[in-house]
Amino acid sequence: MPLTINFTKTQGLGNDFILIDTRREKLDGIDLKRLAIDLCDRHFGIGADGLLLVWPSSKAHYRMQVINPDGSEAEMCGNGIRCFARYVYETDKLSEEVISVETLAGTLLPAIIKENGLISGVEVDMGQPKNEGPVTLNGFQFQKISMGNPHAVTFVENLTEIDLANVGPEIENDPHFPNRTNVEFVKVISNKEIEVRVWERGAGETLACGTGACAALAAANLAGKTGRRAIIRLPGGNLDIEWGEDNHLLMRGPAEKVFEGSYSRE
Repeated sequence: MPLTINFTKTQGLGNDFILIDTRREKLDGIDLKRLAIDLCDRHFGIGADGLLLVWPSSKAHYRMQVINPDGSEAEMCGNGIRCFARYVYETDKLSEEVISVETLAGTLLPAIIKENGLISGVEVDMGQPKNEGPVTLNGFQFQKISMGNPHAVTFVENLTEIDLANVGPEIENDPHFPNRTNVEFVKVISNKEIEVRVWERGAGETLACGTGACAALAAANLAGKTGRRAIIRLPGGNLDIEWGEDNHLLMRGPAEKVFEGSYSRE
């Protein structure tokens, strides 16, 4: 039988996603890994950095599933959860602006940010970073930081000199990371500002990574290079990350709908 699935294309700082609401679309019997690979292909599919699925939850208001373009499942996605939160807030016409979302990294609480009655962004309590120690690879010293998903953060003087297309996958798949890792190259601009390039596990180089921005700030602060709040400059735009006194990282940034459509195949 022909398959038709309605979807919403969303993006946060150019980190783009195909969102499917499973409460409205029937995905019974569908290979979700294969679906993500097909949909996210930028030449033969719709094109995206990942597939977001909206599921009911017995633990929270909603459950978010994230599947990478290579079919692997991610524990969390910082830009994705902002897009997810804005979608359910607007679609379900919620009155409360704080939403609980179950993820493989735990239950997170995104909050809708409004200015003059209009949505200007989403703030997410990303939880507590976990410092898992240093490791030296390919001539770089990385700090391993967990945000519920793995990150390797290193500091450089010049981001343009990094051959990310080659070094990114080498670090991602290094045996030190049994579940692979996201990779962040960070240039410190000031005590309150850093610039980051990201190689995302299962997706490659992306315009932004929310959990990566959080990991970068945590690593920079632990190294004495920044304060506990900074603007994180990514190729797709800026995130405001704050490491609170309760040890939780707050991420603030935009989330926007690009378009709606339907995907059909025989």
